[in-house]
Amino acid sequence: MAVDMGEAEFEAAVSDALDAVPQELMAMLDNVVILVEEEPEGPEKDLLGLYQGTALTDRGWEYGGVLPDTITIYRGPTLRMCATVKEVVDEVAVTVVHEIAHHFGIEEHRLHELGWG
Repeated sequence: MAVDMGEAEFEAAVSDALDAVPQELMAMLDNVVILVEEEPEGPEKDLLGLYQGTALTDRGWEYGGVLPDTITIYRGPTLRMCATVKEVVDEVAVTVVHEIAHHFGIEEHRLHELGWG
């Protein structure tokens, strides 16, 4: 059963998760927009978050004049997978860190090894 959490409360959980990321890391985010959407597009309906862009480790001298990278946190799948509001808040925090890590070039398998999968 999905957790009953309104859009504003979910967005506040995302904001709180971003506030918990060390300022030194947040200052190194470059050309990134963070979005909250209801559902992912495409076949992966259980996707909690998505990083789309060029990781810092993949940017070369030719990188420039591009639209911002996006980190999207999906409300619907997160609410469906959690049983309590606390679980939602905890899962949002993990998802935010996970997607920010992709911006820094950390691969999926390494995130799982570190416990952020």
